[in-house]
Amino acid sequence: MDFEVFDIGLIAFSRAWQFQKEVWKAVRNSQICNALIICRHYPVITLGRLTNKNNILISQSELHSRKIPICEIERGGDVTYHGPGQIIAYPIFNLDYFGKDIHNFLRELEEVVIDLLWDFAVFGRRYPGLTGVWIEKSKIASIGIAIKNWITYHGLSINIKNDDLVNFSSIRPCGMDINMTSLESVLGHEIKMDEVKSRLINNFKERFSKTLLKTPALIS
Repeated sequence: MDFEVFDIGLIAFSRAWQFQKEVWKAVRNSQICNALIICRHYPVITLGRLTNKNNILISQSELHSRKIPICEIERGGDVTYHGPGQIIAYPIFNLDYFGKDIHNFLRELEEVVIDLLWDFAVFGRRYPGLTGVWIEKSKIASIGIAIKNWITYHGLSINIKNDDLVNFSSIRPCGMDINMTSLESVLGHEIKMDEVKSRLINNFKERFSKTLLKTPALIS
């Protein structure tokens, strides 16, 4: 499966959200086949369609003082945090390539993260019924997507930097009382974001070249 990669760097969530919509339209209109957006975000809390706002644990005034905005968005799932210590991947993919199998697509996203962690000799795993990737009992990657006209947007975030974990204490991540971890926390040393980014893009290419089922009808 072919896809174009857009690396938009460190960017406000609202701007990346708008860019996703523009790329989604390009995929829908067959201007491009599929796309992968890679970025990092300034601190933000996002609320998925299933969010219980009681899972935000601090006041609006405290969030304001920390300069952490809240965005209500279309993806599935509950509340999560994004910050500059994460790598974010937004696959704008036509699910005709996956037999319109949403469950399989989510599992493939998890496998991309598991493959990435294995590149650093770290064993990541999934737990039945829980979307995302874990290292033992701590969560390292969150996944939440939206789908319109069988084209995906939103995606996954992977915690890389140790110093960005503190903001997760402002919420119950994904509506659960869980510990969040990062790749630096597990390895005990600094990780270069550019190295993670290049490995992540390569793993997307390797993973999704293996899952091609058919050519979607809207791409001749």
